[in-house]
Amino acid sequence: MRYDAEHKERTHKRLLRQAAEALRSAGPERVGVARLMGKLGLTHGGFYAHFKSKDDLVAQAIDEMFAQTLDGVKKMTAGLPPDAGLARYIDFYLSDKHVDWPGRGCALPAMAADVSRLGRAARRRFAAGTERLCDEIADLLRALGHDDAQAMELATSVLAEMAGAVAIARAVDTPKLASDIRDHSRAAIKKRLGLLSA
Repeated sequence: MRYDAEHKERTHKRLLRQAAEALRSAGPERVGVARLMGKLGLTHGGFYAHFKSKDDLVAQAIDEMFAQTLDGVKKMTAGLPPDAGLARYIDFYLSDKHVDWPGRGCALPAMAADVSRLGRAARRRFAAGTERLCDEIADLLRALGHDDAQAMELATSVLAEMAGAVAIARAVDTPKLASDIRDHSRAAIKKRLGLLSA
């Protein structure tokens, strides 16, 4: 019985990881349950042992996206002074790798436009994940001497600018424009935060 519970939990986690990548890459309208299950060698009928509905899958996959993103922020900034950690995260967020990797990147630029058309559970989880990500950035800003209100104001603004820059860079078909958008955003954000030397 214990093996069955552990096996089900591992399978559930694999489904969430696969769904999170598919949602970021293709959007919720293009993610089919049968295809998702088939990619993992599972039957379509087995889906309902893990999720109540496709809406439930999407909501849980949004949690998984943000868990992955937050884990990445923590790993990227671990052991570094707050200015160097924040600069490293900004550099990664606005990098070619992140722009060219929508299936594994931050949920914000990949999902924001779609989430506004999804159900309440998905929107609520997206909002909660966004708040957690803002909090993580705000913690670094507090460590740099900003008070609570200022840290949160800067964190929300910086995150919105970075996510917007990545979304636009992915959308334009002119490599130079995409690069300029990222480079100019990176420089402006670092200047505003006093991180140009970090």
